[in-house]
Amino acid sequence: MFNWHGRCDAEDGTKGLRWHQRVQYEKAQNRTLKSESDILKRIFLIGLESDVGVENNKGRLGAANGPNAIRDALANLPWLWPDSALIDMGNCSLAINDNETGICPNTRLDSLQTRYANVVCDALLTKNTTSNFVIGLGGGHEIAWGSYQGLFNAISTSKRIGIINFDAHFDLRKPAPYYSSGTPFRQVFDHCQQHHLPFSYACIGVSKAANTAALFEFANHSKTRYLLDRNCNDQSIKSLLTPMLENIDELYVTVCLDAFPAAFAPGVSAPSALGIAPELAINTLHFLAQQQSMLNYDWRLCDIAEMNPTFDIDSRTAKLAARLIFEVVDAII
Repeated sequence: MFNWHGRCDAEDGTKGLRWHQRVQYEKAQNRTLKSESDILKRIFLIGLESDVGVENNKGRLGAANGPNAIRDALANLPWLWPDSALIDMGNCSLAINDNETGICPNTRLDSLQTRYANVVCDALLTKNTTSNFVIGLGGGHEIAWGSYQGLFNAISTSKRIGIINFDAHFDLRKPAPYYSSGTPFRQVFDHCQQHHLPFSYACIGVSKAANTAALFEFANHSKTRYLLDRNCNDQSIKSLLTPMLENIDELYVTVCLDAFPAAFAPGVSAPSALGIAPELAINTLHFLAQQQSMLNYDWRLCDIAEMNPTFDIDSRTAKLAARLIFEVVDAII
């Protein structure tokens, strides 16, 4: 379990508390929190300690250390929501036998994603489900397939899931030959086809220089909504997303840190030469939270992917990830 620690401002009493002072370590099930009836939101942090998908995608390794790098950047942020609880569920990582020679890479990754999905599902279903919000900490973008499965397993099969991905890449690749950090939304598409469900997927910040013609072709075939990085602004994003939001019941938001310029996010497998401004993503996160009651959907799941501290500079990427999580919590509370 991560050792949360940081600055303490005892002179300010409860108004000086930071994330590391509010975090709890209880398991998702059979938990009794103080003043249970007074809790407005429960924020669950769940790490996927993996770069198996990045390795399968021929990327730069190091994302397995991402979850704890993000926690370290979160630790000293102020906790401004006294009526909400912060619960750290720890990290899901490869089991010892997953590393044995001869085990198929798909089996290793699927086993890890299933364990993570089960923890996500348990957290979403804990106590009063409407007050639970799960934040996944990556790890490679293979976290997305696990997050989706966790949400799908926690809700009625009649509910429609919409996915918004901030990313320079579609991540709609065919397995080649293994599942990877580049295949999660292809896996979601296949899952939707198998279960006769609509595939509602939007990708914001797509780099034309980072996706092949085959990927654009499949994006069009799957009716993926997307905006190129150079076309992103507040209005174009709202125009893209609103029609989808009007036709979903549950929203899952995933943020791949390579969506942002390398100056802000050098600590990723594939840094962006252009990218989108962090302010655009933050504005959109607040927009998504505000639209829930108006458009009648629930947003209870978000994750941050591709945090790779091996290539970070002055913790820029970790601090950006932490700020995005801070803004998500501020938006949904």
